[in-house]
Amino acid sequence: MKVAIIGATGFVGSALLKEAAARGHEITALVSRPNKVPVSGKVTAQQVDVLSQDALASQLKGHDAVISAFSGHAQADVLGYYVKGVQSIISAAKAAGVPRLLVVGGAGGLEVAPGVQLIDTPQFPAEWKGTAEGARQALKLLCGEQDLDWTVLAPSAHLEPGERTGKFRLGNDQLLVDEKGESRISLSDYAAAMIDELEKPAHSRARFTVGY
Repeated sequence: MKVAIIGATGFVGSALLKEAAARGHEITALVSRPNKVPVSGKVTAQQVDVLSQDALASQLKGHDAVISAFSGHAQADVLGYYVKGVQSIISAAKAAGVPRLLVVGGAGGLEVAPGVQLIDTPQFPAEWKGTAEGARQALKLLCGEQDLDWTVLAPSAHLEPGERTGKFRLGNDQLLVDEKGESRISLSDYAAAMIDELEKPAHSRARFTVGY
């Protein structure tokens, strides 16, 4: 499958790139610094400006799917930059005629009680609120799309480096917790779940989540 990964050198994007490459997909890594991409026979790198919608649409043409690991976390205005970027990615994917858009979501928008999302609880870390709110608004934008075939995969509350076990649970809108009451998933297993969805679509026009 020919796949474009936006943000393929980031925290999550690098894990997605590694997993997709290991499964033999042909990947275009769209990044701000192409020299950071470990290129190979099936991985090429291109510099991208996510906010340049027309140029991005041109880069996305001809791909079977786009995976967005775009994040505004390094920007001064995290929320504003993230929302603008997601709007541009959605529009570019539609203009390019890409069949599917898969998006890295956030745990903040998952429910911890009926009607209560994690981001709205007192214990949610302030430094992650911009990114989490951006992910929540991105989901709303996608839900309003009538033509685009999209999927959002939200991680558990703690997404961190760790081994690829291949053993995890999938959920929908509720935060997943393990027998210890912890909400965790390794980057490697998160990436495995995303590429599983790429290869065998099961959550068209929906958000789902992954955790132990």
